[in-house]
Amino acid sequence: MTVLPPARPHAGTKFAGIAAGSFMIGLDASVLNVALPDMRRELHASAASLPWTVDAYTVVLAGLLLASGSIADRFGPRRVYRVALAGFALASLVCAAAPSAGVLIAGRALLGAPAAGLVPASMALLAALYPDPDHRSRKIGALVSISGLGIVGGPVLGGALVAAGGWRLVFLVNLPVAVLTLLASGGLSDHRGGTPRPLDLAGLLLSVAGLTALTFGLVDAGTSGWVRPLPLGALTAAAVAFGVFSVVQRRTRAPVLPPALTALARVRTDLAVAVVSQLVFYGLLFTLTQWMVRDVSPLRAGLSFLPMTVPVIFIPMVTGRLVVRFGARPVMLAGLVLDLLGGLLLTMGSTSTWAIVAVQVLIGAGSPLAIPACIADMSAAVPLELAATGQGALNAARQAGTAIGVAVFGTLSALSTTGIVLAAFAALTVAVVSLNRLPRRAAPGHLRARLTPNPR
Repeated sequence: MTVLPPARPHAGTKFAGIAAGSFMIGLDASVLNVALPDMRRELHASAASLPWTVDAYTVVLAGLLLASGSIADRFGPRRVYRVALAGFALASLVCAAAPSAGVLIAGRALLGAPAAGLVPASMALLAALYPDPDHRSRKIGALVSISGLGIVGGPVLGGALVAAGGWRLVFLVNLPVAVLTLLASGGLSDHRGGTPRPLDLAGLLLSVAGLTALTFGLVDAGTSGWVRPLPLGALTAAAVAFGVFSVVQRRTRAPVLPPALTALARVRTDLAVAVVSQLVFYGLLFTLTQWMVRDVSPLRAGLSFLPMTVPVIFIPMVTGRLVVRFGARPVMLAGLVLDLLGGLLLTMGSTSTWAIVAVQVLIGAGSPLAIPACIADMSAAVPLELAATGQGALNAARQAGTAIGVAVFGTLSALSTTGIVLAAFAALTVAVVSLNRLPRRAAPGHLRARLTPNPR
C-alpha cells in the first residue's frame, strides 16, 4: 500500500502565502461596487461605463484561466504565482492612478490577467504542499472560505476605504497585501512532476479567444440586452473559437486541455457542478439585488444579503471534512439539492421577508457546499503534473457560470420565474451527478499514459 507523505515542513506559513492570494482575488471581485458613486463623481464617468469598471476584470480573468493553468504546469506554479502577484500589484497601481474611466477600465482588464495566473497556480501549489488527499480537502475548504471572506468583506472594507480617503484607496490596499503574500510564498515548492509539456500555442490562443468572447457576450447581453449585434457577434465568435479549439486539441501533440482529461466522467461532472453552483448563487444574488433596491436603501439591501453571504465564509471549512468522511459525490449532491430546494421555494411567489431569507439560507449553504467538493475532487482526479491545467479548466467553468447567471437572471423580472430557472438548472445537475458514480479516492496514475504527449 502506498503511504502518502505528510504536509511539507512549515506548511502553515506556506499555506498563508497561498491563502492571502485567494483573499486578494475575492476582495477585488466585490470591493469596487461600493466605490462606484465616488469614482463616477471624480472621473465624471458616464452611467454606461460603470458596469465595465467591474466587468472588465471578470471578462479577462475568465478568458485567461485555462491558458494560465497550462502555463503554470509548463513553467512551474510557484514561478507563475509569484510573477502574477507582482503583476497584480502593478496593475492595482495603474487603477489607483487612473485619470479617466477609460484608463480605469483598461486597468481593471489588466488586473484580470495576473488574477487568472494566481488561481490555478495556487491550487497546484496546494496539491504539492499537502500530498495527502484528506488533508488537502480540508485545506481546500479553508482556502475557499478565505476567498469567500474577501468577497463578503469587500463591500465593508470598500466602504471604509472610500470614507477614509476616496475610491483610489480601494486599489492601493492591494499593494501591501501583494508584497506580504510575495514574501510568504517564497518557500513554496515548485515541483511539477513528470516532464514539462510543450506549449500548445494554438490551443492557448483559441481558449483565450473563446472564453473572453463568451464572457464578454454574456455580460454585455445581461447588462444592455440580448437582441443587439455586439453580444450576438461575441457569442458567435465564442462558438466558432470553441469549435476550432476542439478540433485542434484532438490533433495537436500536447493539447492545452488534454481530451483524455475531459473524456473522464468524473472531470465532466466536476465542471458541470462548478458551472451550475456559481450560476445559481451569483444569478440569485444579482436578481435579489435588482429586486431589493426598489424598496429599501442600499445599506439595508446590503445587510439583507447576510443570510446568503455569511455562509460562504463558514460552509467551505465544513465541506472539506465532509468530503474526507463521505466522498465528494454525496457532498456535491447535498449542495445541489439545497440549491434545488431554494429554487423551488422561490417558485411559490412569496416575497415575504422570511421566504426570501429562507431562499438565501438554502442557496447560501448549497453552492458553498458543492463548490469546494468539486474543487477537491478535481484536485484528486488529475495527476500532479496537470494540477494547474485541471484547476484552470474548473475555474474557467466557475467564471463562465457566474457570467451566465448574471446574464440570464438579469433578463428575468419575476422572482417566481427566477425560481423555475434555478430549480431547472439544479435538478439537471443533480441528475448528472447521480448518474456518474465518483470514487472516494483518486487513482490518477492510470491517466499518465493517456495524457503523455502524442509522438506525432
